[in-house]
Parts: sequence; C-alpha cells; structure tokens
Amino acid sequence: MKLRVSWSALVLTLAALLALDAKAAAQPGRGCHLRGSEESLRCHDINVPLDPQRKDAGQLKLHVAVAPAFRPVPNSDPVFVLAGGPGEAGSDVVALLESTFKRMRATRDIVFIDQRGTGLSGKLRCDDPQLEEAATDSQMNEAIGKCLAAIKQPLGLYNTANAAADIEQVRLALGYGKVNIFGGSYGTRLGQHYARSYPASVRTLILDGVAAPEQVIPAAAQDAQQALEGIFKRCAEDKACAKAYPQLAKEFDTLLARVNAGAVKLDFAHPRNMKRLQLPLTNLRFVSVIHSTLYSPQDSQRLPYIIHNAYEGNWGPFLARAYVTTDYSPEGMIAMPLHLAVVCSEDIPRLSEEARAADERGSFLRGHAGRIAGLCPLVKVPAAPAQAVTPIAAPALLLSGAQDPVTPPRRAESAAKAMTRAKHIVVDNAGHGVSRLGCVPRLMREFLDKPEANLDSSCLREIAPVPFQLGHAGAKP
Repeated sequence: MKLRVSWSALVLTLAALLALDAKAAAQPGRGCHLRGSEESLRCHDINVPLDPQRKDAGQLKLHVAVAPAFRPVPNSDPVFVLAGGPGEAGSDVVALLESTFKRMRATRDIVFIDQRGTGLSGKLRCDDPQLEEAATDSQMNEAIGKCLAAIKQPLGLYNTANAAADIEQVRLALGYGKVNIFGGSYGTRLGQHYARSYPASVRTLILDGVAAPEQVIPAAAQDAQQALEGIFKRCAEDKACAKAYPQLAKEFDTLLARVNAGAVKLDFAHPRNMKRLQLPLTNLRFVSVIHSTLYSPQDSQRLPYIIHNAYEGNWGPFLARAYVTTDYSPEGMIAMPLHLAVVCSEDIPRLSEEARAADERGSFLRGHAGRIAGLCPLVKVPAAPAQAVTPIAAPALLLSGAQDPVTPPRRAESAAKAMTRAKHIVVDNAGHGVSRLGCVPRLMREFLDKPEANLDSSCLREIAPVPFQLGHAGAKP
C-alpha cells in the first residue's frame, strides 16, 4: 500500500516544526525539579524591569517553569498559570499538573510563573519565630513591623500592574504568541488586569474563584459567615453529623465568646520544632484558622469535629489545623510582605466607610479588613491607581464553588458584567477552587479547544459532598 501525503499537510507540518524550533531557540531553559512534580521541568530566569515605567531603575529576576506539552508538536498557545494569595507562587502549585492541568497539557505547554516577590522570584519573607510566638496582637504587629523594616526592596513596585507587565515580558522572552491565562483566586485579579492591559496577547481566560473588579479582598466577613452557616446547615441536615454534633452552632458561639473574653490559654509542643509554647488564644488566631478551614470541603468537613472537641477542652485538632501550612517554614507558602504590599496599595484605599461598617457586623470574621488596614502604615506603600474596568473581549470561563468563603459565585457574576464572552459554571459541593474536581479538568480542556462552543456542565452534579468527620478515625465509612 502506498503512503499518500498531501502537499498542504506537509507544508503545515514543516511550518509547525519550524515554529517549534524558533520557540525552542527563544527558551533554552534548564532542567529543574520542583516540589510537587516527580519529572524534570524546563526552568527559566527572566530579567524584567523593576519599574516598568523607568527602564533605568534596575531589574529583577523572575522564575518561570514550563511543563512541555505531551504532544511532540503542541498547540502554539500555552497556558500561563497565575497563582493566588496574593503571595503564592506558580512553583507552589506545580503539583496540580497531575490533576487540574493534565488534560490541558496533552496539547499545550503549561507555564508556571512565580510572581515578583513570591517563590523563586525573590520571595519577600517574614519568617521571624516571633510571629508564631507572639502572645498578643500588638506583639504580632510589632514582629511584622520589624520584618517589613528590614526589607530592602521597594514594596511600592510590588503590585498587580507591574506583575501584569512581567507576564508580558515572560511571553515575549519565551517566544509565545497569544496565550491562555489560568488564574486562581488572586490570580483571577491579575489575569483580568493582564487581559485589559495586553488584550492582543490573550486568547482565552480560565478564572477559578473569581475576584470581582470592585472587590476589596480583606473585606470578606459576610462571605465567610455565609460559608460557616452553610456548614452548620449541612451538618444539621446530615443524620450522622447531627447526631454527633447536635449543638454545633451554639458550641461555636460559646467558643468564640470564650476566646474573645481571653479565657482560652493553649499549652502545647510546636508541631515543627517541639518547642513548648504557652499562648493565649487571641481572636485573630482563632478566626483565622476557622476561615482558612472553610476554603475547601476537604478541610471544612472537619470543622464540626474541630469545634466540638475544642468546646470540650481538646484543642489538639484545632492546633493540628492551625499549623498545617507551616510544617516546613514559619511563613508557609504565602509571601506575607508581598501580600500586604498588594492589599495595602490596591484594596485598603478602596475600603469605604460603608464597607468597613459592613465588615464589622454579624460575622465571626468581623473587623478583619480593619486589622489589615491597621498594618498598612507599616508597609508604607502609596495607593495604586485603579485600572479602568474596560470590557474583556477574550472568551472567558469562570469557575465558582457555591460554598466559597471569599469569592462566592456572586463575585464571578459581577466580573462577568465586564466580559463580552463569558461562561460561568458553579459547582454546588465545592469551596474556593474547583478546577481539579470531577469533570472540571475535561471541561476546561474542551473550552480551550473550542472557546465559543457550548459546554455541557451536567457532569458537575456527580461531584458529591465530602462526608463530615465524626470522630478521631475520620468520616464514617
């Protein structure tokens, strides 16, 4: 049998190979291994202007990791991954290659960018042990102030606008044309900013846990309270959970009152260094753990167990959850100075008196925005000019979890008003971040391949609720 090859197919194949060769020349990179990935990735150090408005202000080095597409001749439009926080790095979420990005990677490079001031892009650090050992909020604020004062980098240049300019420099340095943007949490704000600043560079947007343009990140008290009440409601409707914890909401209110009265003293061995600590449990520490635990159903299903045990005097489960992100380092993954630099320049200046008052009402997280605002004089960054909310023309897929305590579906609906081609899907049994769940990775791949086509999201109904933990052994089988 004769092999028949059309000239048009041959020309297209040669063109693709030549394009691949040109891109390879633009991005030689080096082999590297990052936590969360067993395989070697291709890593790059890319110099970008410290101040995009002043080319003579020096440069900083960005770390970028590329997971090459499985297909030998991939699609020319990669997926650029923008992590959350602000303060999380792309290299912190490389483990998602095997879940969230596996289907996308079949035909496209996946590019993980460490935003300036995070991860391997000159992470701004606050790893003073005093942050963990501070007995009062004032002592903690003093430790934060000491850390910030020691940072030499100009924090005013660590903002979303400059991070968006960095993304464009990465695209050019790696020789890509139009790119697909994947943003999670704060990465959705950065992704929208990039799409508005460089519309010709963006093919599509996938935004998971969408921050609305008008959203003030620290003012999340009402969303957090709604998520907590959702846990109480689901526990009351679940026979096993209701039997194990019949007074859950009342027990939580009692706990919060005890903490606010200064009646809870913790005596424990630090889980990382086994140093003995005796600390009063402040409101800030208590509500921060509750809030972070609400982010995902995998964590929040433990809340009834944690609350009930603490109510009965066993704070072990609470402490285990409190230190889960700092097992290896006091600071965890989030670069706190970068987080504060962004929030104090972009969010707190937009915290109106009305929003501040709403943040003080009817929520276990009440006053959180005010706490952050109190730290901003220590950060000493000017207010960043707000980006005009111009329409985004690129096709966008917006993903929301119905139980999200910080970016619930209403935030995505607000963001979609400024997008001309947006699809919004909601996962009922999910919290903050849904892209790795169930059929969502397949839906994202389908969207990338045919952005204008309708998506059949009926498969989302197959994502079951996570069973509640009912005892020390975990959930009931």
